[in-house]
Amino acid sequence: MNGWVTIRVELVSGGGMDFDPGPGRVLLVGPSHTFGDLAAAINLHFARWDLSHLHDFRLADGREIGFPDPDSPGTLDQNRISVSSTLAKEDVFVFVFDFGDHWEHHCRVEDVDVDPEDLCGEAPRLPVPIWGWGSIPDQYGRRSENDTGDELEV
Repeated sequence: MNGWVTIRVELVSGGGMDFDPGPGRVLLVGPSHTFGDLAAAINLHFARWDLSHLHDFRLADGREIGFPDPDSPGTLDQNRISVSSTLAKEDVFVFVFDFGDHWEHHCRVEDVDVDPEDLCGEAPRLPVPIWGWGSIPDQYGRRSENDTGDELEV
């Protein structure tokens, strides 16, 4: 067992919108990669640029993984838990970015014990996309560089 897995991540809703089908990415995740690494990869590859918002993972067994918070002692520290040691093939979970706009992603472990060199030529330092589809919406609904997001652009 080498610990490399692929995870299918699909954006299903956020910012008041629902996506069906949603844009998605398949990420290659290594044995040392944490949920914090996975969150950073999802945010990067789903074009998040304002990273000041909170996020968390919600596993099928009820565990929540994100930023440790003394006011919420049930949330596990995303930087201390490796993805591949926590999840198994076909496990499903949710990633939510920005609790206000609630960008919800459905995630599923597609494959386990994959060879990173076969999939991307080398073992990447951080999780990387190996496949993707769909148009990623702007985090604030902006459609152009000069759009402030305050008005509907025509």
